[in-house]
Amino acid sequence: MIQKLTTEAIVLLKQLIETPSFSSEEDKTALLIEDWFKAHKIPYNRNNNNIWATNKHFNKNKLTLLLNSHHDTVKPNNGYTKDPFKAIVEDGKLFGLGSNDAGGCLVSLIATFTYFYNKKDLNYNLVIVASAEEESSGTDGLNSMLSIIPKIDVAIVGEPTLMKLAIAEKGLIVFDAKVKGTASHAAHPNKDNAIYKTIDVLKWFQEYQFDKKSPVLGEVKMTVTQINAGKQHNAVPSEVELVIDVRVNDKYSNKEIAKILSAKSPCTSIKARSLRLNSSSIPLHHELVQAGIELGQETYGSPTLSDQSVLSCPSLKLGPGDSSRSHTANEYIYLKEIKEGIDIYINLLKKVL
Repeated sequence: MIQKLTTEAIVLLKQLIETPSFSSEEDKTALLIEDWFKAHKIPYNRNNNNIWATNKHFNKNKLTLLLNSHHDTVKPNNGYTKDPFKAIVEDGKLFGLGSNDAGGCLVSLIATFTYFYNKKDLNYNLVIVASAEEESSGTDGLNSMLSIIPKIDVAIVGEPTLMKLAIAEKGLIVFDAKVKGTASHAAHPNKDNAIYKTIDVLKWFQEYQFDKKSPVLGEVKMTVTQINAGKQHNAVPSEVELVIDVRVNDKYSNKEIAKILSAKSPCTSIKARSLRLNSSSIPLHHELVQAGIELGQETYGSPTLSDQSVLSCPSLKLGPGDSSRSHTANEYIYLKEIKEGIDIYINLLKKVL
């Protein structure tokens, strides 16, 4: 059965690659996922472009385990030399946009859910959500499903981790900041030049270190990623706009980080766009993690963001593929990684279900 499901999962992944599914435009890939559930006679539900289902013998008195990955993609970059919307197999690699992030994870979890769907007397209920809008952190993604699906007690989020156990993940806050000065003609003296004042501000962001370091996720990482000022060569602008990307470890809440920067940063003003993408983790002693360790899988802390950030329950990030290939030109996943992914997912769940 596992071999058959693996073959079918690869076919589905090829279909997904050849069907464009940018964030909020996943309606056609949602239909492909619906077709899988129809073919396997599994009742499913659809909310916007999110497809979800529960195991056949769902029991509201049991804890519920979520299996989740996404079927939206970013747009292809200009570096592609292969057709991003054509599933091409070369030297054991399956090329195509979304193959690695996170199509391989998604089809592997769908196959895993299908394997367990009919089984009786499981220790956990299973819910699977093939979600939309992960890449854009959109409002109609997994976050919109949490009030619709059954209450979740623990989750496996499918993202490419080389099947290592990501037991923690950094959160994200994007800040908009301003450094204000005095506008003037470039020909006249100006001791309140906003652009010159920004030099010290940039140095502060470069050198500032938050006190709390995580043994799993390391330090909070703060990076100025955008700067904008001025419209003409002979006019000193009144302000400089900055965008700051902050990756938050599990020792701080996003609210705490925002409070610290509001109090300490030398900007004239600084404001968070959102505080909802918090860091996430699962205890090392959780049976899911211990099951993975028993299978020989390593644990680590992930610096990248996923749909874990919208979950309030313990969650484990785990999936076939390599995060370093995500969003790159000629994205690919090894076919053997999908086979391995399905095998590990199933064997891990056998230990807890």
